[in-house]
Amino acid sequence: MTLEQRIARLEALEAIRQLKHRYLNACDLKEVETIRDCFATGPIVVDYEAVGRFEDRDSFVALYQSLACHPRVRDSHHGANPEIELLGEDHARGRWSLAYFNLDAETGATRRLGVMYDDEYHRIDGAWRIVATRSRILSSVLGRDETSSRPA
Repeated sequence: MTLEQRIARLEALEAIRQLKHRYLNACDLKEVETIRDCFATGPIVVDYEAVGRFEDRDSFVALYQSLACHPRVRDSHHGANPEIELLGEDHARGRWSLAYFNLDAETGATRRLGVMYDDEYHRIDGAWRIVATRSRILSSVLGRDETSSRPA
């Protein structure tokens, strides 16, 4: 492998890491257009188990917006342990673990999830985009934050 190929490989891996982190941060910050831009246009696959399966980014983003974009919904997505494999110059796949925390600030209800993502990425017009993402819930803990809850 030449030096140029090695540098291109490292740049691709870093761009994919940045893409996934941008997506997770946008979910926490409720930045709907940034979330949409992380996915390719046209046919894609978003398969998030209990949340549903989607075949285009707009239907997924619409559901995200209806569920998460409310002042009471507080989320924290922490992606870690990336395993990214370049399958070609413009195609890659990755596996990520996710520690997810959700708080309903009105009721104090909390949820912690341990999740495994399996993603596929394509470089389109020079930018990496998610073309498929699947998640599996590995663990789930429900609770209550008594300091932020109001009486039911």
